[in-house]
Amino acid sequence: MDINSWSIEQWYLYSLIFLAICMILYLFFGDIADGVSEGIPFFNPTVILAFLTFFVALGFIFETLTSLNSILIGIISGVIAIVLDVLVYFFILIPLKSAEVSMVYTEESLGGQVGKVIVPIPVDGFGEVVVETVNGIISKRATSYDNVAIPYDSKVLIVEVVKGTLYVREYEPLF
Repeated sequence: MDINSWSIEQWYLYSLIFLAICMILYLFFGDIADGVSEGIPFFNPTVILAFLTFFVALGFIFETLTSLNSILIGIISGVIAIVLDVLVYFFILIPLKSAEVSMVYTEESLGGQVGKVIVPIPVDGFGEVVVETVNGIISKRATSYDNVAIPYDSKVLIVEVVKGTLYVREYEPLF
């Protein structure tokens, strides 16, 4: 079948090349497209690009390797592309979106956590405490909340955080 002096295989191939360029551009500028599409609930550029790419690639493969009618090839390619797109959406995109973790922490979020003294805290002085979080290890300046010395390698409870300084007291587990 010929459309405007191009064979259907050429249409599929040129469309595939165009979609590859769109994917590369989306890789670099995808945050802009995601920001624009937040107001539209069912518009996800990743899903649309994946569907079009699957459809065009399958159409090209079926046109090249089979002798089926082009309309039938379009229908078969569309159905397979929908199935693949649904699989990509539910098994790749949704888990990736829910796995996003921010590396940001606030000083208020450190309150109530348990840390470990790596530089001894003297009376009326400062030492250093390490706090392990899901984001990694945070080391901060610390002073005693009760104004007592806290030795090296002690576990401490962060009572409050004031201007970047942790106010801690020795940790006494309940059990």
